Amino acid sequence: MLTFEQKQQIIETIPGLTRKEVSMKRVNYHFEDSLYEKTVVVQHLHPNGNGFVYVEGIEGYETDDRGLVNIREASEEELRKTILDAIRALSTEEDKESEVQHREEVWVNGEGHSLTLLEEDNFFNIYHGLNLEESFGDYGEATAYLKEENFKLVKSGGEAE
Repeated sequence: MLTFEQKQQIIETIPGLTRKEVSMKRVNYHFEDSLYEKTVVVQHLHPNGNGFVYVEGIEGYETDDRGLVNIREASEEELRKTILDAIRALSTEEDKESEVQHREEVWVNGEGHSLTLLEEDNFFNIYHGLNLEESFGDYGEATAYLKEENFKLVKSGGEAE
């Protein structure tokens, strides 16, 4: 585990971040050039090595209900990548509505049954033909359901992976 000082040194080599002291010897790092109201990238970095990075909406991260991922056990490479991903997300203006209308995937199980995963109106809907099978609030939940039901991705279109 990296120490508090090591994490600070790594974070301070990343351009665009501003250090701000908070209570209990903790430190936040803000990205002032954020295109969004949210500017905190690193939250509550503590002398015990604990801290969080804001990665709300970035695929590949399991966040808490505030959109934060814990960096206590992060390696230098993981810490740097996570922070750079967060900055990229805060500095990229994405049209969420156009993304929503373009994601479409076909999933098939071992018996040849197929389901279609469509991203529509901020939901991830799974269809069997024209019938709605399930609806989820995020892509990860939808794909986890499909995998649990032994379906595999066979065709991807739009913004899907």
